[in-house]
Amino acid sequence: MDRLFYPAVFHKAEEGGFWVSFPDIPECLTQGDDMQQAYEMAVDALGLSLTTMEEAGEGIPKGSMPDEIDAGDGFLVIVEFDMAEYRRKHCSRAVKKTLSIPEWLNEAAMRQNINFSQVLQEALLQKVNM
Repeated sequence: MDRLFYPAVFHKAEEGGFWVSFPDIPECLTQGDDMQQAYEMAVDALGLSLTTMEEAGEGIPKGSMPDEIDAGDGFLVIVEFDMAEYRRKHCSRAVKKTLSIPEWLNEAAMRQNINFSQVLQEALLQKVNM
């Protein structure tokens, strides 16, 4: 459930550009000077809303089907959001872990100047399919 898709309604703003709303997440609103910036801002706003919900222990709402949305005076755009990618970019606080390995393996790795943190991160990413 890392890649999510939500319908967004893009509205032309009177002063130019677009403002964006998400029918499934009413508190999620943003704007941009042009279509590209509005879309990029929509992805960021959606990410902030979803991760805030997740951290608060709330359920993440399922995105509606496009044919269920009334765009009113706007037009519908499907916004793709990659939860794993967002976490990598915005939630990368390092966490210290203590682990145990055999002494012989430690010595062999140190002789080869292996970065233990990097190896562990790479192995964990592979293990969790990211």
